[in-house]
Amino acid sequence: MNSASDTVSTYRQGEPLALLLTGVTKIFGGHRALNDVSLEIRQGEVHGLLGQNGSGKSTLIKVLAGFHAPEPGAQMHVCGEAVPLPLAPGAFREHRISFVHQHLGLIPALTVLENMLIGQLSQSRSMAIAWRAERKKVASRFATYGLDLNPDATVADLSPVQCALLAIVRASSEMENGDGDGNGNGNGLLILDEPTPFLPRKDVEQLFAVVRRVVSAGASVIFVSHDVDEVMEITDRATVLRDGKVAARLDTRNASKQDFIEAIVGRRLGEVSHKTEVAESGPVSLEVKRMSGGTIVDFDLTAHEGEVVGLTGLVGSGYNEIPYLLYGAKPAEGTAQLGTTAFEIGKVTPRKSMAQGVVLIPGDRAHAGAIGPLPVSDNVTMPVLTTRFSRLALNRSAMVRLSSELAERFDVRPRNADLPIANLSGGNQQKVMLAKWLQSSPKLVLLDEPTQGVDIGARQTVFKHIKDSAEAGATVLCASSDYEQLAAICNRVLIFSQGRVIATLTGADVNKDTIAEISLGAERKEMTHVTEA
Repeated sequence: MNSASDTVSTYRQGEPLALLLTGVTKIFGGHRALNDVSLEIRQGEVHGLLGQNGSGKSTLIKVLAGFHAPEPGAQMHVCGEAVPLPLAPGAFREHRISFVHQHLGLIPALTVLENMLIGQLSQSRSMAIAWRAERKKVASRFATYGLDLNPDATVADLSPVQCALLAIVRASSEMENGDGDGNGNGNGLLILDEPTPFLPRKDVEQLFAVVRRVVSAGASVIFVSHDVDEVMEITDRATVLRDGKVAARLDTRNASKQDFIEAIVGRRLGEVSHKTEVAESGPVSLEVKRMSGGTIVDFDLTAHEGEVVGLTGLVGSGYNEIPYLLYGAKPAEGTAQLGTTAFEIGKVTPRKSMAQGVVLIPGDRAHAGAIGPLPVSDNVTMPVLTTRFSRLALNRSAMVRLSSELAERFDVRPRNADLPIANLSGGNQQKVMLAKWLQSSPKLVLLDEPTQGVDIGARQTVFKHIKDSAEAGATVLCASSDYEQLAAICNRVLIFSQGRVIATLTGADVNKDTIAEISLGAERKEMTHVTEA
């Protein structure tokens, strides 16, 4: 592995780097979010930027955007030209630097064409827009990238991957700053900040194809991600940050996945299995019969205490609807029995589910799982307020005390119960969600994409608490598109297609390759050890 102490190299004698940052330090209230960080981006490369939540990635990106001013001594060169720091807000455009943030910055109510022109219109003094000419120009640009996007379509009607691709093409256009030919040609630096967490694999591949097209036109790309596999696939080199410092600079072609993980977390994790051993003769805790709703048709399931059952398939197959149907968050039909309690699924509500010991941790934690402006203490104690505290007046000190205990148990960082949950990183928000719902020792845990947008270190914590809950006797249903995650934690995996289970994997077949092969529809000649539904 390349050492973090390696000096910043030069790229080909006499040829300037696309970007060179040296000596970047940023202090917030005595805390060094960045400590003497250096970063070099070669012309025409895709460069990965990795690190756990809180490692300094976001702070470094905000320095590049002019949002944060670094401490004195930092230097920046773009294509060999010195650029004074701090940058004035928006000045990055003058240096042909463009950003695509995770939330994309698109306006859903406007058309594709209008979104493409927003940056251009904000700088134009002209009162007239040649819509026909602009539409033709934008359509030509989409064709250059091999995209089939209707300029007159409303962004709200686009799929997630179409939105991501639109944002990238728009950013590459803005990056040219009028110096390109409008067809993706021209140097510049495109920064993609976590563009893939909400995309299925086939859409990630399409996004990567566009990224490669951007690079082939002469630009450079910084690819910020938690996903080591994606970084290894798309990047040429990578810089890993840890605790505000450069932990490693890696040549992707010569580095292993273990090299990346060790650099990110600071230690060797090893191949640790988080599966629990469940005897099929053990107590049955959940029986579901002929459940239908949404895409799902006649779903049956028998699950045992302590079992972790994975649910997966391609987008649209319906697997991710199961937790919400069982919880009463979406309309459904059918019958179920949890322990000794039998019930009609169509009459279930979230309140009734909670009363029966069922908890749901949704995939969209920011909007469906947490109340962003409220502090950690309010979020984490919400399910137990009626049982632990007076209904007449909230005992704030007791709430803070409980939330502090849970933060310690679930390793929530920072340990500040008064901090708004929206200010926490994605991984720590998810730890709060686990603490919020697992504190009550539930009988049935329903999970939707539990490690979405969570870094490699926090993933291990999430896995541990899922395992601990199962070992305490809970049944866990985990809907996920992350095959590696399913292989790590599940005793059994159900694979869906068109609303039905097409295969059930157990034992040695619960592995990433087999899950992927069946989910993607590949034909297997030997299926004797896979139980067909």
